Amino acid sequence: MTAAARPAPLLRDRVFRRYWSAHVVSLIGDQISLIAIPLLAVLTIGAGPAEMGYLTAAALIPNLFFSLLAGAWVDRQPYKRRVMIGADLGRAALLAVVPVLAFAGVLRLWHLCALSFAVGTLTVFYEVADGSLFASVVRRPDYIAANSLTNGARAMSFMAGPSVGGMLVQLLTAPFALVADVVSYLGSALLLSRIAPPETAGSAPAGGRLRIGSGLAFIARSAVLRQLLLGVSVLNLFNYVFHALLILYVTTVLGLSPGLLGLLLGIASVGGLAGAAITGPLTRRFGIGPVAVLGYVAFPLPLVLVPLADGSRPTAITMLLIADFLSSMGVMILDITVGSLQTAATPLSRLALVKGAQRTVNYGVRPIGALLGGVLGELIGVHAALWIGAVGAVTGVLFVLASPVPRLRELPDA
Repeated sequence: MTAAARPAPLLRDRVFRRYWSAHVVSLIGDQISLIAIPLLAVLTIGAGPAEMGYLTAAALIPNLFFSLLAGAWVDRQPYKRRVMIGADLGRAALLAVVPVLAFAGVLRLWHLCALSFAVGTLTVFYEVADGSLFASVVRRPDYIAANSLTNGARAMSFMAGPSVGGMLVQLLTAPFALVADVVSYLGSALLLSRIAPPETAGSAPAGGRLRIGSGLAFIARSAVLRQLLLGVSVLNLFNYVFHALLILYVTTVLGLSPGLLGLLLGIASVGGLAGAAITGPLTRRFGIGPVAVLGYVAFPLPLVLVPLADGSRPTAITMLLIADFLSSMGVMILDITVGSLQTAATPLSRLALVKGAQRTVNYGVRPIGALLGGVLGELIGVHAALWIGAVGAVTGVLFVLASPVPRLRELPDA
C-alpha cells in the first residue's frame, strides 16, 4: 500500500462526504469568528496589545485545562459523534449571545473573554472526539487522502472565511457578523446527525477511573509521537506570540481596513488549497517523513515577511500576500503529514486519550504564547515581538530532525 492514496474515491462515499461537509461549513464559520472577534475587540472596545493577548489566551487556555480530561472521558463514550453534535449546538448558543449583548449596548471585553473560554472548552471536546470519529470513518490506507481533503476544506475556509468575515464586519459590524458562525455550527450538527459509522468505546472498564495520564505516557514512549509533538509545540508557542499581535499590527500600524484585511487573507489562502493538493504527490515521491520535516519549515518561515512589510502601502500589501500564501501552503503540508503520522502511530482504542494529551501540550502552549506576545508587545513594541514570534517558530523543526521521522517513507505501525 502506498503512503498516500488518492482523495477522489473518498468523496463518493456518502458517510465520508457528510463528515467532510460538516467540516467545511463549520470551518468557514470559525474563520469568520477568528477575524470578527479580534476586530470587535480592537475597533469597538478599543483593546490594546495586552488585551488582545488576554482575548487570544481565553479561547486557547481550555486546551491546557481540559484536553487530558476530555480525552479520558471521550475515550469511554461509545458514540463520539454525539459528543461532536452536542459541542456544535453549545457553541452556536454561546456565540448567539454576542449580538444580543452588543444590541443591548453592554458588551465588554470580559464578555468576549468569557464566551471565548466557553466556546474553546466545547471545541476541545469536539476535536478530541473527532480524532476517533475520523478513524471510524476512514480506512487506514486512506489517512493521507482523507487528511488532504479535510485540510483542503480548512484551506477553503481560510479563503472564504476571512473575506466574508471582513466584509460582514464592514457591512453589519463585528457582533452581527458572528451570526454566520452560529449558522455554520447548526449546519455541522445537522450533517453529523445524518451519519452512523461504527464506533467503539475505549478499553477502560465501565465504572473505572479515568486514565487521564496514560495518553501522555504513551506519547513519551513513542519516539515518533514524542518528537512530532515537541516540534509542533515549540512552533505554535512562537506562532501565537506572532498571531496575538497580527491584527493589531496590520490595522493600526499598516492601516489596513477590516474589509481589505479579510480580502488579502482570503486571496493569499489559495496557498492552503495548493498545499492540500500537493501533499499527497509529495509523500508518494519523497516519503511522508521528509515531507513532514518540510512542513515544519514551510509553515513558519514565510511569516518573517510580515514584520518586514512596513514600507509603502503597495509593498506592505504585496509582502502580506506572499507571506500568507506561502505560510498557508506550509501549514497544510504540516497538518496533513503530522496528522496522518499521529493517527497511524496510535492504536484505535487509545486515539481519544492520545489526542487529548497532544492537545494539552500542543494547544496548551498557545495561550502561553498569546500572553507572551501581549507582554512583549507592551515591553518592546509590536514590531519587535512579531520578529521574535516569526523566527522562534522555525526552531521547532530541530526536534523533528532528532527523531526517526526524516527516515520514514510509509506510515508507521501503531
